[in-house]
Amino acid sequence: MSVIDLTGRTAIVTGASRGIGLATAQSIASAGGNVVLTSRSQEAADAAAAQVEGNAIGVAAHAVDEAAAQRCIDLTIQRFGSLDILVNNAGTNPAYGPVLDQDHARFAKTFDVNLWAPIMWTSLATRAWMGEHGGAVVNTASLGGLRFEPNIGIYNTSKAALIHMTKQLALELSPKVRVNAVAPGVVRTKLAEALWKEHEQAAAAAIPLNRIGEPEDVAAAITFLVSDAASWITGEVMVLDGGRRLGDPQRERGASDGS
Repeated sequence: MSVIDLTGRTAIVTGASRGIGLATAQSIASAGGNVVLTSRSQEAADAAAAQVEGNAIGVAAHAVDEAAAQRCIDLTIQRFGSLDILVNNAGTNPAYGPVLDQDHARFAKTFDVNLWAPIMWTSLATRAWMGEHGGAVVNTASLGGLRFEPNIGIYNTSKAALIHMTKQLALELSPKVRVNAVAPGVVRTKLAEALWKEHEQAAAAAIPLNRIGEPEDVAAAITFLVSDAASWITGEVMVLDGGRRLGDPQRERGASDGS
């Protein structure tokens, strides 16, 4: 039996057709929770829900479509009787390259999905249920929101803003609603393929724990943060990077070897 028990609680996970979102839905369901998985298409949402063992349904809801988000939240409460957990996981990165080479359309899409959508979903969930009954929100940010690197500056800036907004919402929604974030490093997802797919061994070697992350690593942290085990945690950002921020392990290992 899982140490974390979410029996009787209901979660919405946005952007849950694959990767971290799907793994999170599976983790919450394994802990006994009901899960609503969203994706842009009903077909993708249904296919993802079919992979989850437990009470799970798929709902088509593009992250920035407010009417679709409201329908999803209403359906969730009608179907399961509550909305206790919201995982704002949907994300995008169309703005690859130097910041000054980006246009407004790519900038706007990045911030709409990565920042506005979590604000909107949290607002709707709070008004519909959590504001009165309580709840837990987790935003999927990124290690990039805490550091600087080439070619993904717009994406990283949107995640830095999401980290700040997480703390702001945690303050504004206390004490009824807890709001936290996770900040994953390089994880084996489609969105992050450019960071690992053609050079996974080298990417792993730069991480003290000597491997890139798996979606399940992040899902486990999210499941903890929405559980009672984290009932005195709000406004925090949990970094999940295998120790990447500690420095270059190859350099340290070389020094210890006397080379």
